[in-house]
Amino acid sequence: MPKFTYTATKEGKTFNGSIEAMDKHTAMENLGRQGMHPLVIRESSGKDKKKKGKVKQKDLVIFTRQLSTMISAGVPLTRSLSTLQDQTTNKYFNGVIGVISKDIEGGMSLGEAFGKHPTVFSDIYVNMVRAGEAGGILDEILKRLATQVEKDATMRKKIKSASAYPTVILGITVLAFFGIMTTVIPKLGKIIKDLGGPDAELPVYTQAMLNVSDFLIHPTITGAIPGLGSLFPFNKLPNLVLLLALMFIGFILLRRYIKTPAGKYKFHSLLLKIPVVKDIITKVAIARFSRTFASLMSAGVGVLDALEVTGAAIGNKVIEKELQEAAKAVKNGKQLSEPLATSQHFPGIVSQMLAVGEETGQIDTILLKVADFYEEEVDAVIDGISSLIEPAMIIVLGGMVGLIAASVMGPIASLSQNVSADN
Repeated sequence: MPKFTYTATKEGKTFNGSIEAMDKHTAMENLGRQGMHPLVIRESSGKDKKKKGKVKQKDLVIFTRQLSTMISAGVPLTRSLSTLQDQTTNKYFNGVIGVISKDIEGGMSLGEAFGKHPTVFSDIYVNMVRAGEAGGILDEILKRLATQVEKDATMRKKIKSASAYPTVILGITVLAFFGIMTTVIPKLGKIIKDLGGPDAELPVYTQAMLNVSDFLIHPTITGAIPGLGSLFPFNKLPNLVLLLALMFIGFILLRRYIKTPAGKYKFHSLLLKIPVVKDIITKVAIARFSRTFASLMSAGVGVLDALEVTGAAIGNKVIEKELQEAAKAVKNGKQLSEPLATSQHFPGIVSQMLAVGEETGQIDTILLKVADFYEEEVDAVIDGISSLIEPAMIIVLGGMVGLIAASVMGPIASLSQNVSADN
């Protein structure tokens, strides 16, 4: 069906959007039924790119909470969305809410309207809204969603905050290393050779430092490739430039590979083998699983559907695969606690708590307690790592500078004494 973009007015306000219709006349009629007065309407060429934007977690939380409050107060859905659209300062989100409002006016359910915007509303969000609509508890579900989005945003913020400092320090360390090697060491190396002569014996670590510096500033690799200079002007470039180019290309290729299903699975599997990183990822995954699964179960979503949606929200393909295997076991008649009891990544306490919830019929309540516990565990681990990272990085940076200083200044002092003794 053809798609038309339009500019229209409604109650003194101007809206931009798109609509599907058999022809331009039908599109104008459909807009008229929605109370819109078209100013400009044209058929999309198919080449028009969708506007890209980003909705912050804070904006999504505010939107969800306010929508829940309005629905609880009995405000009609379309009026609630219109009010929230006026209050939203994010232009992209403002447009998304406008499109959702029009879809609702056209007879679409809220869950279906949200589902058309996967970059804003995740599968979990959409499925929980659909379950809330079906069960008549949409306001309660939206409250749960707001809490869940807040928890996820807080956890991501803590992880990013903890990784920001070591990333910056590591970057500074690498830049300092290359800077010293390409500017300072060559000059100091010349001083050493002038003092000791070409036959002077230097310590192994000093000679290694001079060799690395010489390798970085001279085109020993590019100049040794036959015919390279006739094709590209690379035969005079320092090896450092070539190494940085290769590192950049390698990073891009690795990033593309990680985005593939096989590459993502291998990368996630590797992360689960790194000691400290493994603990953080596992605890974050368990917290997400527990809170999301509990929310879906409380919304009346079936166990199999809840497992499918929750698995995609875990953030790790290896653990997601375990949940898929658990879903197969549940489909064959087992309780969820049974396959999780043999899991390699879910601790025994999770399956035990889940078994208690299955016996008492309070799975959602118990899993929320599990989620709270592991979120506190993640906070404790991240705080502990953060307190150790700063002195560790300072020691690494200081050790590197100290090694360079010892490699250069030691031989200079020794050669200076020899020269003085000879005189």
